[in-house]
This record gives sequence, C-alpha cells and structure tokens, in this order.
Amino acid sequence: MSDKNVQLQSENTKSNFGMGWIIIFFCMFMFWFLIGYSIDGQNIVIDAFAGQHWEELGYADQTALHAQLLNLAFYAGLIGVVAYFVLGRLCVMMGGRLFSAVFLALAGASYIYYGHATTTTSYFIGLTLVTIFINGAAYLGGGNLVTQWFPKKKGLANGYTTMGHNLGSALYVPLVAALIGGMGMANGMTVLGVLGIIVAIIGYLLVRNFPQERGMYPDNVSKEVYETEYADMGDENTSRWTVASLLKTKEMWIVAIIIGINQMVTTGVMSQMVPRNMELGFSQPKAIGLMTFCALIGVVGSYGFGWIDQKFGVKFAIRAFLCWYIVALLINYTLNNMTGGYICVAMVGVAIGAAANFMTSLPASVFGRHNFDLVYSIYFPIMEVVLMLNYKVNSLALQLTGGLRGAYLVFIVLLAINIVLISIINVRKYNLDYAKEDALTGKAQ
Repeated sequence: MSDKNVQLQSENTKSNFGMGWIIIFFCMFMFWFLIGYSIDGQNIVIDAFAGQHWEELGYADQTALHAQLLNLAFYAGLIGVVAYFVLGRLCVMMGGRLFSAVFLALAGASYIYYGHATTTTSYFIGLTLVTIFINGAAYLGGGNLVTQWFPKKKGLANGYTTMGHNLGSALYVPLVAALIGGMGMANGMTVLGVLGIIVAIIGYLLVRNFPQERGMYPDNVSKEVYETEYADMGDENTSRWTVASLLKTKEMWIVAIIIGINQMVTTGVMSQMVPRNMELGFSQPKAIGLMTFCALIGVVGSYGFGWIDQKFGVKFAIRAFLCWYIVALLINYTLNNMTGGYICVAMVGVAIGAAANFMTSLPASVFGRHNFDLVYSIYFPIMEVVLMLNYKVNSLALQLTGGLRGAYLVFIVLLAINIVLISIINVRKYNLDYAKEDALTGKAQ
C-alpha cells in the first residue's frame, strides 16, 4: 500500500552530504580544469597561438589559422571518442578514485606540453592528449564517483560539482590570459599544468570510491533508510549489463544524443564566446569580462537547475533548460548587436550552469548506480561524437560567412530537437533504486 507520508530521498533537497563533500569539491576542481584546459581556455590559447605563429606557418592571416585550429579540435575530439572506450574499461578496472587522480595528473602534464607547441602538429598532439585525459578524469572517473555516492541526490550534488564549470569560465579565462600575457604561452600554461598535478595528488589521498569506505551509506542516509529505499548492489553490480546489451538498448542512444546535443551547443557557444562578442562590437577585454560575468551567473544556474532536477525530476529540468537556452540564442541571433550580446550572456550564463548537471544526472537516472561504470564507458564516447561536431559547426560558420552568427541558428534547431527526444524517453526505466522506491510508495505493480 502506498504511504504518502514517506519522505523519499529522491525528493530530499537538503545538502546534508557529510563526507560526501570531499567528492563534490574534488569533482568541482576537475570540472574547473576541464573547462580551462579544453574548452573556455581555448578563447585565449587559440588566439595566442594563431597570433604568434600564423606568419611563420604560412597562413594568409590569423583568422585562417584560427579556423584551422578549430578543425584540429574537432579531430582531437574524434580520436578521443575511440580513446574513451579504452579509458572506460580502465575506469572499471581501476575505480573512480585512482582513475581520476591518474588522468588529472596526465592532463596537467599534457597541458605543459601543449603550451610549448610551435607547430600545428605539436599543437594537435597536445590538445588531443589534454582533451582525452581531462575528460576521462572529470566525466568517466568523476561521474562514477558522484553516482555511487549520491544515487538519489545526484541532481543536487551535480548542482554543486558543476559550479566548477562556471568558476572555470569565470576565473580560468582571465587567469590564463594574464599568465600568457605576462609569462608567454609556454610558461603560463606550465603553471596551470603543475597546479592540475598537485590537485590530482591531493584528490587521491582524500577520495574514496564508495561511501561505505568512509563508514557512510549513499546520499549520507541512515542504515534503516538505505535498507528501505535502496536496492541491494549484490550480483547486479557486475552482471547486469554487457557492452553488447547496452549498444542494443535504445535508451542508451537517446540519452547519449540528448546530452551530446546539449554539450555540443554549450561547448560551441562558450569556446567561441569571446570572438562572437567581439563580432557584436565589444573589445577583447570587454568580451573577456562578459564571459566572466556569464560564468558567475552560471553558478546560480548550476545550483538552481540542480535543485529543480532534485525536486521535480530530470525530465522537467531538461525541458526547462532547453526552452531557456533556445530563447537566449534566438536573442543573440536576431538582435545581432551589443544589446543582444548583453542579454544573451546573462541567459547563457544560467544555461551553461545547468548543462553540465545533466551529463551524469540523466544517464544515472535512467540506468542507476548498478554497473554504472560500464554504462558510462559506453554512453560517454557516443555522446562525445555528437559534442565534437560543435567545432565543425563553428569552423564552417567562419569559413562560409566570416562570422559565428550562423552557428547559433544551427544550435537553436538542435536544441528544439532535444525537446522532442527528452519527451519520449522513460528517465527511470532501468534504475533499480527507483524501482524499489516505486514499490515502497505503491507505484509499482
């Protein structure tokens, strides 16, 4: 019989994470480096490299080399797709703690190499390694840690961890700009690479794979609540899915496409926000300042949409996010002036704060924590194929029109497609913890 007075953990919006805050802050730092190393930092690194080397490398002008570097980012991402299948298997074997620490350190070391690039070949190698290693650490390793520690409060937990995305946009871009401006590209990026290695070491010392290793239960609940509302891990944790069965599951593909589109748009907008704002008439310092403002607003978006996800469910949260994002980009596209830029920056700030939340929240909602390391190892590379198309969209926009405005129209159409996709998927279908919760409340038959 249903008990309407039961307080379910999936509806609990209190931030009582206990020792789980260690996981949240570690993942937050990894997201900060992810944004800086491979996405928003490109606003500065691409221009710095192109401005310094376009003549000696034989390009007609700086814009021509800029477009070529965007193309290289796309191919770096494609190589990453293959690598993520391998890294996913390594994460299953190593566990999220060791995997995240090792690959964050490798990302830091690769960033140092990347900063010393003087040719398009060395630039490409450095970017490829950095992209693979930092995405592996933050998403494969970090995603598994969050799902095991916060299976029912993942929405709220992700609302905090993804603040690292926004703080990366707000702080990393002006920081790397100042370091490169004052020390040069090689030395400035070396400082940030070393910082990543230091954080990796600290993370390994403090983080654990499962809350039980810290004397806790998932979501920091009591033993009684855990036994009542959560499914036993048991043999299901290792035998529930295989690679073949996941590839035959339509929900796997739909989830990967939905998140891939979300991240394609977000990466496409944020990685070229400074150049786009300069197209609208802003100076580079002003454009960088607007990006910082955008990112700070995103901190509110991270928590706000995390709370919405926790309170009303991931499907409702994603629909609201998509509608908001479409309006923001429409304003930028239709006004195409500084006024539109100001409005769009504020609205996109909220959207980017939400986008990263769903990277883990949606697949974790659909598939649950049981065997999630394998699920994520298949989902993530498929999602990355879609995400990396943003570089092609931006590059083609630059080559065909000389600007980035046309890319925004493509992004708007894709977000509209996502509204349809999120509406047709059952976002709790394979989640054993939710199944037990439904049985407890009388929803299961």
